[in-house]
Amino acid sequence: MKKGLFAFLLTFLIGVFSVSAQVENPARWSFSQKSLGNNEYELVLKAQLQPGWHIYSMYTPAGGPMATTLNFEESGKGVELLGKATENEPKKEHDDIFGVDVWSFDNEYVITQKVKIVDQSVASIHGTVEYQVCREGQCVMFDESFDIKVGEPVVAKEKVEATPAKEETQKDESMWLFFWGAFAAGLAAVVMPCVFPMIPMTVSFFMHGDANKAKAKAKAIFFSLSIIAIYTALGLIISMLLGPDFINWLSTNWIPNVFFFVIFMIFAASFFGAFEIVLPSWIVNKSDAQADKGGYVGAFFMAFTLVLVSFSCTAPIVGTVLVEAARGSVLRPIIGMLGFSVAVALPFGFFAFFPSKLSNLPKSGGWLNAVKVVLGFIEVALGFKFLMVADQTYHWGLLDREIYIAIWVTIFTLQGLYLMGKIKFAHDSELKYIGVPRLAFIIATFTFVVYLIPGMFGAPLKALAGYFPPQETIDFDINRIVRENVKQITANGVAVSGTAKSSECEAPKYADFLHLAHGLDGYFDYEQALKCAQAQNKPLFIDFTGHGCVNCREMEQTVWADPRVMQMLKNDFVVVALYVDDKTTLPENEWYVSEYDGKKKKTLGKKNADFQIKKFDSNAQPNYILLDSRGGRDNNLQQHVLAPARGHNLDKDAFVEFLKQGLEEYKQRGNK
Repeated sequence: MKKGLFAFLLTFLIGVFSVSAQVENPARWSFSQKSLGNNEYELVLKAQLQPGWHIYSMYTPAGGPMATTLNFEESGKGVELLGKATENEPKKEHDDIFGVDVWSFDNEYVITQKVKIVDQSVASIHGTVEYQVCREGQCVMFDESFDIKVGEPVVAKEKVEATPAKEETQKDESMWLFFWGAFAAGLAAVVMPCVFPMIPMTVSFFMHGDANKAKAKAKAIFFSLSIIAIYTALGLIISMLLGPDFINWLSTNWIPNVFFFVIFMIFAASFFGAFEIVLPSWIVNKSDAQADKGGYVGAFFMAFTLVLVSFSCTAPIVGTVLVEAARGSVLRPIIGMLGFSVAVALPFGFFAFFPSKLSNLPKSGGWLNAVKVVLGFIEVALGFKFLMVADQTYHWGLLDREIYIAIWVTIFTLQGLYLMGKIKFAHDSELKYIGVPRLAFIIATFTFVVYLIPGMFGAPLKALAGYFPPQETIDFDINRIVRENVKQITANGVAVSGTAKSSECEAPKYADFLHLAHGLDGYFDYEQALKCAQAQNKPLFIDFTGHGCVNCREMEQTVWADPRVMQMLKNDFVVVALYVDDKTTLPENEWYVSEYDGKKKKTLGKKNADFQIKKFDSNAQPNYILLDSRGGRDNNLQQHVLAPARGHNLDKDAFVEFLKQGLEEYKQRGNK
């Protein structure tokens, strides 16, 4: 019994300390520069992270956690920025809470920015890095300032130890995943109508063109390796021409995203048979003439001829791989083309060693064109993802969630009808019957369509969330409609008593763009919430949160959604959500210099973050405070806290007890 009590108290104290104490910055920054010649320099900002912590990329997709923000302020205009800042390869994982692929870094985070000196006398640059670091159950915001005299040695703020091997492993895993994705695309290219028939024809040429079978096999292998070399060289050329700055521009700007959307639509039209993407005939003829010379030179040019002749079929697939490659690091085009070409070359090498297996290949026919058309439908669906990125980033309002899903429903319904033979394209042959493989594809396609349809009415579709616009963009959300109806009933006095607000409670500021989870009523300004809580004689529930806080969303979806928690938050507390990462600029008369760090606070987020640190000695999110509103204007707010603060903890029962403890303490203090 004593041991159990001791363990409980120890756990309790650890939990209190981890939430209420201000978290020491787990990121150690250093700054350096490297001369590139011609008055150009590369500035390097490097963060070394403590084990277990991670930081988010500057280019984390819209709708995800708070991205790192880099702000450069050029001093005296003696330095010119060249292109956009780049960073080392992030770890990319799909996050079900945000519904997007989250880009993050463990152990080490490196930002590089190219600059050029235009006036050496004033060639200095300073700025800030604003970022969020997280670990299991905790997210914290920080900012780091720097001042660099460009062209002069930089004294590092702190020594940075060598990068652990873990990050390299994560890079390797990311590259391997992309390699296998490109490999799958290469396998799809093999069954294109202009590639598949060339397998037996080309292998037969090698096997019958030389009396020495071993030599013929060696040439066939060289032929396959030549295919790999040609495609990989294409990836290398693209990587060298574009460079990291251009690649980052591709990932974030609306112009390349709209361009990629158009390119995907052109590729799809080609697959549907509207036209063929072909190279000039003189290029193909010249390569073919060189292939006739024989020997290893002839084998190389035969591979080159294959690449050129198959261009009309493989160009859309190669283009898709390169588009995806260009949205990552400089190595991705090379890795992508390597994976693609290995898959294309594999059948040639295999059948050169085992020519007897050629008889087992299915005959060329209409099924090859069907493969092209199905890939065309998939190209159309994936192409809209690029348009969605531009639409969400620039708030065009073209692709709300239900419109986007409706497009996918239409695309894959048409694909299912095509597989059934109800739709035909120009190059399709007559479909006399449906075979078992085609039937399996039909069932899979229509199952997918049925899965998509509820998404038009608010279903989360978590398995595909990263491909769709955010949930908030949907117009007809059944869950939201139900919540609004409940609110209306409450306003008419039909619902649970105790929810009506006093006339002293003002309409909440910032409610036009800030919202509480599950349709809760509440505030986003401390003073407003305090005034309302005092008028209603209720304690204050303070939620220090952030737009990009993964753990905050998880708490809201898991713990807040519990009916017991929702009832207490609605009826027994006045809720105020203080967003520490909101970028809304405050009116100039509300700007102030913080007593804590001496910096001017100009935004709503900075004000809330400063309030959390000064009053509660904490900078972690989520952070939940139960406050006695009767002492809410005291300089020492911590003496009015009703229960030990809580952070990220998915124990619903413990959270209910936390709220009950706060209510009981509030009543006891009122009776004194």
